[in-house]
This record gives sequence, C-alpha cells and structure tokens, in this order.
Amino acid sequence: MGSYPSSVQDVFSHSSLSSYENCPRKYAFRYIEKIQVDTEGIEAFVGKRVHEILERLYQFVDDGVVPPLPQVLKRYEANFDDAYNPEKIRIVRNNLSISHYRAMGAKGIENFYRRHYPFDSGETLGLERPIRFNLDENGQYRIRGIIDRLARAPDGAIEIHDYKTSARMPAAKYLRRDRQLSLYEIAIRDEGFEGEIRLVWWYVTPNRMFVTRRNEGELNQVKTEVTNLIDAIRTETLWEPRKGPLCSWCEYKEICPLFRADDAEKRTTHDNFEKDGEKDSEEDGEDPSNSQLSLL
Repeated sequence: MGSYPSSVQDVFSHSSLSSYENCPRKYAFRYIEKIQVDTEGIEAFVGKRVHEILERLYQFVDDGVVPPLPQVLKRYEANFDDAYNPEKIRIVRNNLSISHYRAMGAKGIENFYRRHYPFDSGETLGLERPIRFNLDENGQYRIRGIIDRLARAPDGAIEIHDYKTSARMPAAKYLRRDRQLSLYEIAIRDEGFEGEIRLVWWYVTPNRMFVTRRNEGELNQVKTEVTNLIDAIRTETLWEPRKGPLCSWCEYKEICPLFRADDAEKRTTHDNFEKDGEKDSEEDGEDPSNSQLSLL
C-alpha cells in the first residue's frame, strides 16, 4: 500500500471520516487517488431523488404554495426516469427489482407529505444548506457538510433536520451518539445561533422520527474524537483494506486488493481441481449441506 501524507483532505466531512473508519483503502481510492467511478448504488440514487423532491417541496411552501401530493409524486417519478440509467446504477440485492426501490422512494415521500401537511409548523431557515467550520482556533481541523433543512420551531428552538431513506431506523442508542448532526450543531453554534438546538432525523420509509439534544460536554467530546480521527488519517501509511458487511456495496470492489486476492485464490483452486480430475457430489457420496449452499 502507498503512503499519502501530503495528499489527504484539507477539509473533511462526516462522509469521508466514515469512509476511513469503514475501510482505509476505500478512503485512499476516493479521496487520495481520486479514482472516479461512473456508477452508484441504487440506495444512493433513490436517496438523492427523495432529497431533491423534499427540497423542492419546501421551496414551494416558502413561496406560499403547497402542491398536492399527486403532483409531488409525479415530479418524483419524472425525476427518477430522467436520472435513471440501468448501466450506471448498481443493485446489489438481486432479488429486488428497480420497481421495488422506486416504490420505496415514493412511499417515503408520501409518508413525509401526509405527516407534515399543510407544512405550517416552523420556519425554514435553509434548505440543502452548506456549512464549513473549524474544530480548532488555528484552522487545522476543518469540516464541511450540508444540512438538509434548518428550521425554527414554533417554540423558537432551532432544528437541524436530516432525511434518511433507509428501510429501518437504527436503535435510539446509536442516534444519540450520531456524529453527523453533532458536527452540524457545532457549525450552527459557531455561526452565533444560541438557545436550544434540536437534532431531528426523519426516516421517511418506515415513517419514523427521532429527536435528541446535545449538551456542551457531548459536543466537546465529538470535537476531540474527530480531531483524533483526522490525526489518524494524516499519519496513516498503510491504507489497508478492511473487509466488512458493506463491501458488496463498495464502488471500488473490483479493484480492491482483498477481492482480487479472493478471485486469484478461486482461480488457483479451480485449476488444481481440474488437474486432479473432475468430481461431483454423487462421486463424493454426499450433497452440499444447506449451510454450505448459503455461502455459495
């Protein structure tokens, strides 16, 4: 593996930090070697379509117009069709069709619309609002991000909203430790927002919401953890790949050393098998078990 001490990011994001945590090699592929991939997973594709529809919906609301649900869904379907290219969208779960994912997105939008109609609770302060801030006084630890919706609730509290299109909402204990929205709160407080700030997740497909708050100690802990993580990235030299449950969704799987090694091992095993003479399960006297088949 190569060493890239002078090429790591100057400005980090929650996404890039998570990429390193999940697999240092993936981080190197994406942010250091900057290998471009012209495909994306269906989950990310649907998430983008849902986000753009919710952003457009609130833009209309801010102009004093609440478009009817059929019109909103029609726009979603049109955007989906315009953006969808079967040669560039990866579907890992082969048992699920594109129509399944399309319907999931539509259902999430419908859930959100019905839950918030007539959209008269709270004031929108920003949509897809970019943020950029420093975790330290010297500007050595710089963070960027995009807030889905920044709002002022009827009680005057500031709310940081994040839309998720996952099929399930994680357990509350994980969301209470979430780093992404904690970083966003740090940014908003740095801009001078005072008083109560609430972090709000909308899991639109299962139609669930989660709200939490951070105290000063918790935000300082996030700052410490992120600066330590950035230090680890900056001092990384090996960039080793790390196999995990998300590998099947990785856009760099085809060039990953782990999977190239797996393919080479499979080819070697097959070559040796051919040299020894072909055998089938009947000749061996037993069939593969169900547990073995599940691994194939």
